[in-house]
Amino acid sequence: MLTFSRRSLHGRVAAEIGERIVRGQLKPGDVLPNEEEWSRRLGVSRTVLREAIKVLAAKGLIESRPKTGTRVRPREYWNFLDPDMLSWRLTARGLGDDPDELFELRRMIEPAACALAAERATLAQLGVLDQALRGMAFAGEDGELWVAPDLLFHQTILRMTGNELIASLAALIEAALTMSFRLSNTNPAGQSHSLPLHRAVAEAIRARDGARARKAMVVLINRSQDDVRRALAARKPAVVIESSAQRSAAVRAKS
Repeated sequence: MLTFSRRSLHGRVAAEIGERIVRGQLKPGDVLPNEEEWSRRLGVSRTVLREAIKVLAAKGLIESRPKTGTRVRPREYWNFLDPDMLSWRLTARGLGDDPDELFELRRMIEPAACALAAERATLAQLGVLDQALRGMAFAGEDGELWVAPDLLFHQTILRMTGNELIASLAALIEAALTMSFRLSNTNPAGQSHSLPLHRAVAEAIRARDGARARKAMVVLINRSQDDVRRALAARKPAVVIESSAQRSAAVRAKS
């Protein structure tokens, strides 16, 4: 996923530093190197570095003070709801470390958005939802083709609420969904099995049945979480087999 911060040079520098902080290579309280040294290390100008620092400060990761320099802030000040932060966190910690947090977040937002969407969706927005369903049907088991219409589906529901604050969460949901796709993309069953679940959500919204739309979205998110768990579980034996093979090779080499 190309998050906002990676669309410019200073954004890419911010992402590099941000991932180091989230990964723990730069810990809360650590002082960042001075501008001259840091610019040389990263191979960028001081101007680019300053812009990157502004990005990180806006996300609550660092703070700059006269005489004491630029420090990493305690975790309680970090804005984990920022889409870039979500992406950096999952990349740094590993895709399988905390997938349940993604789904807890989605269950907090999307079912409630569905209930509002059932009340407020326009005919044009319902048409976009149908377009997304057609895109998913066309994608079938192709995980790469599935991503774009699935994102369109979920983001359209947020916009259907007519609430600009909720609609602004579209970027956050994009980050969460993209991470979910990366986790579950190895699912041998593909994604098309979730198409009826998406259709159930759309049908409830079209019927202006908020309670049914809310429940249908909870089911959809729960099933997606199950897919991710199965995909992660399927990866573990492969790691064990590979480790055993490596140990056997090491034993043979010694003998």
